[in-house]
Amino acid sequence: MPSTTPYLIRAIYEWCVDNGFTPYLAVRVDERTRVPMDYVRDGEIVLNVSADATRNLTIGNDVIQFSARFNGRSQELSVPVDRVGGIFAKENGQGLAFPEVEPPALSTSADDAPETVETGDDRPAPPTGGRPKLQVVK
Repeated sequence: MPSTTPYLIRAIYEWCVDNGFTPYLAVRVDERTRVPMDYVRDGEIVLNVSADATRNLTIGNDVIQFSARFNGRSQELSVPVDRVGGIFAKENGQGLAFPEVEPPALSTSADDAPETVETGDDRPAPPTGGRPKLQVVK
């Protein structure tokens, strides 16, 4: 299922712009993140992504890309959406924080496979527990 994170980032970005605030991204840096490493502290960097500070900003579903100046030099930045720790307004700190998501571990053990229940017909088996969910029935 697609992540809601890029949609929420775009929404908070637009909210900041509409209200005259400066949007900032908190980013957890890894090998896929292209940012100026001189400004990374403790594996994180905070970036001003306002229209005045960036050029050609694109907030895609998988990656955020833009150009920005650091020490007078223009640099191309690329931030995978799953590395964004939050987006917030500089002026009041309001925004959203995102939990760090670890990729699921692949399992080859038969013991880890989900249990299936046979119902004897074509209907899916009823859920065996966990959180209830709504389903549209036509």
